[in-house]
Amino acid sequence: MSDPRAPAHLAPYVDAIGVDAALTFFTEFGGAEWYLARDPGADSELARVLGLDAARALGELAHSVMLQPRVPLGKPWVAQVLAGRGLPVAQIARRLHTTDVTVRKYLKGLRRDRSDMDSDLRQYRLHLDDPQALAGENAPPHHRKLTR
Repeated sequence: MSDPRAPAHLAPYVDAIGVDAALTFFTEFGGAEWYLARDPGADSELARVLGLDAARALGELAHSVMLQPRVPLGKPWVAQVLAGRGLPVAQIARRLHTTDVTVRKYLKGLRRDRSDMDSDLRQYRLHLDDPQALAGENAPPHHRKLTR
């Protein structure tokens, strides 16, 4: 099974250094503010963790494209890749420093954007522009008109 495609904000990193190095990069450096020289030396922390070739590829990327000032975390994508490679949820949670519940949400795709909050099925749908909707059969119980 092939690895899932990286989301747009992670794709430049994955394209530059490959999936395996990107996984290591996001888990080791994710969330940190960073500046990268165009040609990092072999003694740099990045070169020690990823290897000199990957560090130099990231250096070129950082100077050719406008990147975020912090290394992205990429936890949902990392969780999907690791699960696709057969790692159990508990091990993924430990690697990502998160809970097993969160990892399961990442894997089920239940993570919602703030713009998608109205899709919560536990919430009543209110049609404030239609006063009759508040009195109708589909209205929440506390909005229904009482009949005698």
